[in-house]
Amino acid sequence: MDLSTLGTETRNERTADLDRMPVTELLSVMNAEDQTVALAVRDAVPEIGAAVEAITASLRRGGRLIYIGAGTSGRIGLLDAVECPPTFGTSPEQVVGLLSGGPSAFVVAVEGAEDEPARAVADLDEIGVNERDTVVGLAASGRTPYVIGGLKHAAAKGAVTVSVACNRNAVVSRHADIPIEVPTGPEVLTGSTRLKAGTAEKMVCNMLSTASMVRLGKVYGNLMVDVRASNNKLVDRARRMVVQATGTDPDTAAEALRAADGHAKTAIVMLLAHCTAAEADRRLDRAHGDTRTAIGRP
Repeated sequence: MDLSTLGTETRNERTADLDRMPVTELLSVMNAEDQTVALAVRDAVPEIGAAVEAITASLRRGGRLIYIGAGTSGRIGLLDAVECPPTFGTSPEQVVGLLSGGPSAFVVAVEGAEDEPARAVADLDEIGVNERDTVVGLAASGRTPYVIGGLKHAAAKGAVTVSVACNRNAVVSRHADIPIEVPTGPEVLTGSTRLKAGTAEKMVCNMLSTASMVRLGKVYGNLMVDVRASNNKLVDRARRMVVQATGTDPDTAAEALRAADGHAKTAIVMLLAHCTAAEADRRLDRAHGDTRTAIGRP
């Protein structure tokens, strides 16, 4: 597919005089263009939902969510992956981000790395991709060789494959069990897919990981009860979560958290099921981490 024919590469006629616009007008145009992204993502919700089901199934059977991408796309996947352990209490191995050119390419671009599909094969083999995993290939253009090579290899290893592209009829879609296409159209700055396309990819990744973690029981109501209280802000948040979830007072919540070794979910089960921390842990283990099941509430 000719790169010049892609929507993300087309010149945006609404911003043809970008370099002559007053700053306020320039920013207003950018904001107006950004407002179209959420609508494009909305149209892809059915496919995103199918991907969430696949990811949840992978994580339940001991597999992983693995993002692969190059450039901005890869950085977005890696960012989503590294935020999962502090937010949801996952291990670093459960949600993984592979960036063409390696982790150092996050801060210093490795030009040309995206054109080498063999790099993706090596990167996936290094982490032992297998049939329990779901691999999500992120490619704004929808034609990145690194991502295509990765999806092909993941499929050969039996993994479920998902693609995310910002153009219609994307090449990567042909290599995914679940293709997600979010056509964001011409960028404000021609071809700069770190803008609308990058925003769309970030939104989709947010949905994939967050919805999957909700389905796994790592959220109670809308509270991130598996958060790791690793700093003062998060310690305070954990205490407030226990208060909000149980209706108890802050002092009782703090006492329960101390007994639960700082784990909000355990403290919530202790207070709502009227049990010790050890019993709360046993209940959560039997419930596969689901708080509602552990406390016996629908």
